[in-house]
Amino acid sequence: MIYLDHNATTPLAPQVLEAMMPFLTDRFGNAASRHHLLGCDAATAVETSRQQVASVIGADPREITWTSGATESDNLALQGVAHSSAYRKRHIVTVSTEHRAVLDTCEQLESQGFDVTYLGVDAGGLLDLDHLKAAVTNQTLMVSVMHANNETGVLHPIAQIGALCRERGALFHTDATQSYGKEPIDVRIMHIDLLSASAHKIHGPKGVGLLYVRRRNPRVRCEALLHGGGHERGLRSGTLNVPGIVGMGMAATLPTANGIGTLRDRLETGLCTRLDATINGHRSERLPTTTNLSFAGVDGAKLMARMPELAVSSSSACTSALLQPSYVLGAMGFDDARIQGSVRFSLGRFTSEEEIDATVTLVAESVEAMLQR
Repeated sequence: MIYLDHNATTPLAPQVLEAMMPFLTDRFGNAASRHHLLGCDAATAVETSRQQVASVIGADPREITWTSGATESDNLALQGVAHSSAYRKRHIVTVSTEHRAVLDTCEQLESQGFDVTYLGVDAGGLLDLDHLKAAVTNQTLMVSVMHANNETGVLHPIAQIGALCRERGALFHTDATQSYGKEPIDVRIMHIDLLSASAHKIHGPKGVGLLYVRRRNPRVRCEALLHGGGHERGLRSGTLNVPGIVGMGMAATLPTANGIGTLRDRLETGLCTRLDATINGHRSERLPTTTNLSFAGVDGAKLMARMPELAVSSSSACTSALLQPSYVLGAMGFDDARIQGSVRFSLGRFTSEEEIDATVTLVAESVEAMLQR
């Protein structure tokens, strides 16, 4: 199989598996059991990993809270701040192309009396900063804007958004699930107050993620969602997933893969030369790992069914689970035919030039066969 669905999940890197294995076997201690050597060993490994993941975004390790993944991190960021007794504001601003983990949580907060503004995007998937500036008022508690979109790879200017939020006195949360470890992020320079990330998007294990919560200038107050033991400085109770945390720490140290953008461009050029294909999303402001293409006259789901040896997606994994068309492409103003004909290709550190060329041939021949029927 040719695997080009890395925005859904990535294969475990060999170095990550090697780092995790001892904590799945001999070094099995509970990181909260610090009264014996096995527990201390686990606790030390957890803190080493905390330092590793913090360094990727210029954070203090004490600002990192371990979670089960970015969905939990998004929920903790939004609900935790919204329900903190430290704040009285009840207005949240987000974007219509956010991950469902943000959108569904915002809808939940609306049912609890919060006011949420959902901003649109242009045909390239980008947020208009003037619209954002107009939406943020003195009653805005938080702005939540993802760094990189999971379906199109489009990058929002989070440094500018952070500066705007700081100027207006609103907290800034960014879902960096797709960009963490791939794009430069500095939470200090970019004025990010909360940030979500997940291990399995960077060749780490599933079931572990992080939430960055700023400790100073300003100190962000966040209420726990899970109670029972006071783990993670009281913000997230529960026995820590030590093997997973060690895996995320190791994954965070892997160097950024070189040449992925060149491979992505090779894929696009090959397909757009042979077929009537359109790139969905801004051409430059996007991840080098991602391309979303629409093929004229073809249903994307049926196209994928013809190519079982190629792993790609017709939308994000979260939307596919609900059997819904892409709301992200819909928010960009595309018609049903363009949305139905879309396919997302997302590359990873192990993707090869040979796989890209084979994908171009396979997709082109499959589309041509479908159009001839």
